[in-house]
Amino acid sequence: MRTIRFLLQKEFRQIFRNRSIIAMIMVMPVMQLIILPLAANYEVKNINLAVVDHDHSPYSQKIIEKVTASGYFKLKGYDASYEAAMPLVEADKADLILEIPSGFERDLVRESEARLFVAVNAINGVKANLGGVYISSIIRDFNSEIAIQLAGGAAVDQVPVIVFTSSNWYNVHMNYKLYMVPGILAILVTMIGGFLSALNIVKEKEVGTIEQINVTPIKKHHFILGKLIPFWVLGNVVFTLGLTVSYLFYGIVPEGNILVLYLFVDVYLLAVLGLGLLVSTFCDTQQQAMFIMFFFMMIFILMGGLFTSIDSMPDWAKTITRFNPVRYFIEVMRMVILKGSQLKHITVHLAVVAALAVVLNSLAVWNYRKTV
Repeated sequence: MRTIRFLLQKEFRQIFRNRSIIAMIMVMPVMQLIILPLAANYEVKNINLAVVDHDHSPYSQKIIEKVTASGYFKLKGYDASYEAAMPLVEADKADLILEIPSGFERDLVRESEARLFVAVNAINGVKANLGGVYISSIIRDFNSEIAIQLAGGAAVDQVPVIVFTSSNWYNVHMNYKLYMVPGILAILVTMIGGFLSALNIVKEKEVGTIEQINVTPIKKHHFILGKLIPFWVLGNVVFTLGLTVSYLFYGIVPEGNILVLYLFVDVYLLAVLGLGLLVSTFCDTQQQAMFIMFFFMMIFILMGGLFTSIDSMPDWAKTITRFNPVRYFIEVMRMVILKGSQLKHITVHLAVVAALAVVLNSLAVWNYRKTV
């Protein structure tokens, strides 16, 4: 313990002498957690729409008004032909074209059937898909209103109507910030802990102090613990700052026990820091360590379930995500903060992350080359 105490004193002095690390820990996650949730919005609005109306009837005007009044679409063009509207799509000024054929109102009244044409710019697949879904839903609502109107007052009572109500559990108002903020906080804790630990041993190699440490009677596991514990403490500080920002700026209060969160974070940080230290033992320069950690972080983030659902991934990708610690951290954050899950509900997540921590730190100790 005396050896580890001296190593910790050395590490903390080095950390607090480096103002860039302090800024990275105190300022960067706070600013990112304030800004990123405001931009990371799954709800697509301001979809640009071009309309081609060949009918010019009261019904065609009603459907145009209903679409533009929904709040999702902006009318960017009202053209006489489809060919005249296409340049707006080609110039990325319109995302959809709604074409209303001539005789639309006549066919709807006489034949009880009419056709509309919607062309979607699918360069942005997510926006195109949601835009198509939005306008299809609006047209279905318009169709129901017209059907009831044409049926007449006497027939309305004879039309069977299914009435349903829905209840949103855990996120009553469907506030996307409640879904995104815990995931973004998990990513920030992972990035800061992983990058700082990955650069730590490499920095000793670059400045030459690693040689002095190697000739001392310090055990390899003492050295790794001395490198791990300071960043484990700082990782908890970053997590605490993140929870504070989440409460002050977004009003997010964990539904579950906050001690359960800290228990998982403490074990999770051991895994992430172990990965960083393992990378650091393999690399000779900070540039090498940065590139390798960037490789892992990209996989962790993109396959962690924050931006894309893991359930929608192919089977081979789902298998890879089982070894992704970020996946378990994001799931636990949402389970405890939104659902109020207890320790018994996250035992599997905790066991997997603990196993990763043991494996990664053991490999870091084993791979650290010491001359004495």
